[in-house]
Amino acid sequence: MAVLKFRAYYEEDEAVYRDVVIKHSQSFFDLHNAILKSYEFDNKHQATFYRSNDNWQRGREITLEKYDKAYKAEPLIMINTTIGSEIRDTNQKFIYIYDFEKNWTFHIELINVSKEESSKIIYPATSRVEGIGPQQYGTRSLLGKRFVDIEEKYDLPQNNEGFSEEGEETGVENNDESSDDE
Repeated sequence: MAVLKFRAYYEEDEAVYRDVVIKHSQSFFDLHNAILKSYEFDNKHQATFYRSNDNWQRGREITLEKYDKAYKAEPLIMINTTIGSEIRDTNQKFIYIYDFEKNWTFHIELINVSKEESSKIIYPATSRVEGIGPQQYGTRSLLGKRFVDIEEKYDLPQNNEGFSEEGEETGVENNDESSDDE
């Protein structure tokens, strides 16, 4: 059984990508979930794939469900469409769009085809993570959740060495106090 390796580039930064391995007999729904998991996105929004060419032009649409919009051709449904059925050449490309309001766009490119599957891998799986991916909601620091701990560790008590009273905003505090008295 053929195993396909796709590289899912974040459209806004090609240095950020995830490699996903998946069996050719698995569905686009499986690929959709694997991409979301690899980028740590939730699965709460609409999504669609487009078969694409080398110029990243949108072709046949493969959607999560049929949406309330006009289609040039009847879309394929992810859960019913195997990946192998939509591979036209050895470097097949797809465009993947998630959350139509935020319009997260990924360029998906077939980068390898293997004849043998590994008994150690549960497909689909993420085989490589490169770069810090976008955060679906809000912002993400390089340190993530550990930032607060590090920030607190290096906070110095007021008036310790390295801090002076010069430039403190005591005048502002006095202005606030006088305006409260009025």
